[in-house]
Amino acid sequence: MKKKIAIATLGCKVNQFESASFISGFEENDSQLVPFSSPADIYVINTCAVTARAGQQSRQLVRRAMRANPEARIVVTGCYAQVAGEELLEMIDNPTCIIGNGNKHLLVETALTDTLPELVMLTGKISMKKEICPLPVDRFSGRTRAYLRIQDGCNNFCSYCIVPYSRGRSRSLPTAAVFDQVEKFAREGYREMVITGINVGKYGLDLDEKQNIYSLLESLCRRYPEMRIRLSSIEPTEVNGRLLDVMTGYGNFMPHLHIPLQSGDDRILARMNRHYTVEVFVDVIRRISTALPRAAIGCDVLAGFPGEDDQAADNTFRLLEGLPVSYLHVFPYSRRPGTLAASFKEQVDGKIKEQRVHRLRELDTRKRQAFYRQHLGTSQQVLVERQNKKSGLLQGFSENYIPLQFKGPARLRHRIVPVHFDRLEDEQPLGSVEIEQE
Repeated sequence: MKKKIAIATLGCKVNQFESASFISGFEENDSQLVPFSSPADIYVINTCAVTARAGQQSRQLVRRAMRANPEARIVVTGCYAQVAGEELLEMIDNPTCIIGNGNKHLLVETALTDTLPELVMLTGKISMKKEICPLPVDRFSGRTRAYLRIQDGCNNFCSYCIVPYSRGRSRSLPTAAVFDQVEKFAREGYREMVITGINVGKYGLDLDEKQNIYSLLESLCRRYPEMRIRLSSIEPTEVNGRLLDVMTGYGNFMPHLHIPLQSGDDRILARMNRHYTVEVFVDVIRRISTALPRAAIGCDVLAGFPGEDDQAADNTFRLLEGLPVSYLHVFPYSRRPGTLAASFKEQVDGKIKEQRVHRLRELDTRKRQAFYRQHLGTSQQVLVERQNKKSGLLQGFSENYIPLQFKGPARLRHRIVPVHFDRLEDEQPLGSVEIEQE
């Protein structure tokens, strides 16, 4: 009888890629994938630990699995499993596998082994890992775009961040394995691919292949001209003329960059151990905006970091208000045990933190709407991803990441179609298909 497998994924695009690899592995072993809300023989929770909230959600999913089937095997992996294995052991009564980030390639085989003891711990010392886990993916179920994880780990050790401790040092996927994976995606008919990693800008620096992120992106653009290529996130210090040359030189590299700022105050940036100044960040954004006037530029912002006074918070707000950025991802600072910042004095009061987050999120709304209005009346190439269940409208992202909805037949899904951006309605960009509908 086929084993029923349920998988839940929290956190970043790297986790989503890795869970897709688990799904591929279980399918190859003739297992039956079921929704996480359904009864299953094995529950896999791919956890996140980047915030306290993510850790809480990870624990909640474990409890849900235990309630759904007290006899099921619980397999917990990801960043929370890596840094909080002992906490998980205290709460789980079921047969348990805790698998660290450096051993995810062993997850499927371990989960399916009938002769396992009640407890299996495969966490290990992630800091000692020298190679990236091989995790091939056959397809992303229900998705039009594919994620391509080319790198794992981080060497930056920002003072607020648990990731270097949960993911280890920077490790890159060998170039041959990168292209093997892209070939799979091309055969499956994916029209867009998101290049992702924990710190993708460091790609190749640990390999003896004379390859870096810029040469890899150029090779991918050149070899796969029919596939749209998007970069998930890149550090400000890694945005340079070489990257902009690739973006302007290849029509299939999408005009969209996501760049973490975190703070617009030099004193706070130094306390965060971020390796740039406000002046450097401003120069990067201006260069992108000049080279790619249509580009969407997103930023991560961390509000309420220890020592952030009213002046520092206002510096961040005013900086972002005046820069040509298109949207913000705003997070309240979350105290993570094991990080340097957790021991800092001058922790910001929760209510003040909430006020700063609210103010930045209002700015995000204004920035998005201003960006959309700049493109009203234009034609956009949209990858049609799905049909909105409530409105019945098709929806997808333009090259520069505008989420357009429009009327059209279901057969347009998974195609790239020209859409005229007609209007904004309740802040939602709406358009009309510019091709003759059969």
